[in-house]
Amino acid sequence: MKLLQPFTPSLYTQEQIQHWQSVTQAVHQQGGLIFAQLWHTGRVAHSIDRAGQLPVAPSPIAIQSMQHFTSQGLQHFEPPCELTLEEIQQTIADYAQAAKNALAAGFDGVQLHAANGYLPQQFFADSSNQRQDQYGGSLANKARFTLDVMQALIEAVGGERVGIKISPLHPYADIAFDDPIASYDYLISQLNQLDFAFVELMKRVPMFPLLPHYPQQDEIALFGSKIRQTLIAGTGYNRDSGEQELNKGIANLIAYGTTFLANPDLPTRFAQNAPLNTADRNTMFGGGEQGYLDYPTL
Repeated sequence: MKLLQPFTPSLYTQEQIQHWQSVTQAVHQQGGLIFAQLWHTGRVAHSIDRAGQLPVAPSPIAIQSMQHFTSQGLQHFEPPCELTLEEIQQTIADYAQAAKNALAAGFDGVQLHAANGYLPQQFFADSSNQRQDQYGGSLANKARFTLDVMQALIEAVGGERVGIKISPLHPYADIAFDDPIASYDYLISQLNQLDFAFVELMKRVPMFPLLPHYPQQDEIALFGSKIRQTLIAGTGYNRDSGEQELNKGIANLIAYGTTFLANPDLPTRFAQNAPLNTADRNTMFGGGEQGYLDYPTL
């Protein structure tokens, strides 16, 4: 899928596929597995990095609460172009092609990024979808895009190679649901009818305040037991809290992001209960090697 974002690795040309093969081979040589996370950022984009073309979304509603990191620095978000039905079908096909490209590059599978205010969640959320066709209006219609993409991925590469990431209560990028429990209960119930590998359930990042009408419960407790597939719990876990989460018997696995970035030998450190490096957030998403390849190992 062709995504135009600064400093973002892509997977839509043969040259990119070939270069990814060296990465996936290195992972496999160490006995690991590697999945490609498939993005479409939708309105979380800017024309500066799209050759002057506005980003696309289910409805022409701009993000107001934040700015976008572009190749020319922070910029206010623009009202996106509303996707036509034909463009929606092409986007779904693009996801399927991206999954095929990932396997050609040696990835073991793919994960649909349906969290963090990206395109699937833009279709699903009340705050970003004002359509009145088959992809808007009712709860079932708003969920349709995510489910259609998941079905396309399963058909493209097989359900055992497909996962999805969701963030029910994370309000990043002006994402809001009138009733998040009803919305995600429905989405999960529909996902449960599909044959695929795993769901990564992302908790709200603490720096983003909980919306006033949102439930106070922990997302893993609130939604986790309703998920039929293998459940990965994510966001802000350390060694002890991750172990505690697993001991509750809901999540099967714990996802580590920032902590792993700052500690390339994280499993060893966890096993030894060793001190951890602190991540330098000032170097994240900047495109250089500093803050990505230079953290010390034990």
